[in-house]
Amino acid sequence: MVKKVILTVGLVSIIALFLFANLPSQSKSTVPYPEGYRGWAHVKSMLILPGHPLYEAFGGIHHIYANDKAMRGYRTGKFPDGSVIVFDLLDAKLENNTYVEGERKVVGVMYKDSKKFKDTGGWGFEAFKGNTKERVVKNPEQDCFSCHASQESADFVFSQYRK
Repeated sequence: MVKKVILTVGLVSIIALFLFANLPSQSKSTVPYPEGYRGWAHVKSMLILPGHPLYEAFGGIHHIYANDKAMRGYRTGKFPDGSVIVFDLLDAKLENNTYVEGERKVVGVMYKDSKKFKDTGGWGFEAFKGNTKERVVKNPEQDCFSCHASQESADFVFSQYRK
């Protein structure tokens, strides 16, 4: 009887280990989806058209939103921990000689936590596909920070707030 219990527990343990080891890997990012960002301060909008060097990755209409802490950073040049900046990228469609928003392509997020994200200038990076919460950033250092590193003098932020 004891042998059967030990054998059963052993088999269940092996099966559980196999199942958990084969789960799909998830993004290591801890940057959360920015719930309610559309109600935050609007920093700027921009249209990137074909022919621009960043069109392949960022072509379309984008809007930048910032939470209250990030707005302090835009005004002072130094973003405090807890700052969140959102890059809302949408397709640009030409209708009746006017560019209008199409489908959402990605919601990009920068989240400031200088202790947690030491290797990327204090910023965590994530992008969510379309209108979903599906994470698309696999390697924040390579996928995001490699470009943002050029903006060290602006606390690694490309966008500027127009006064």
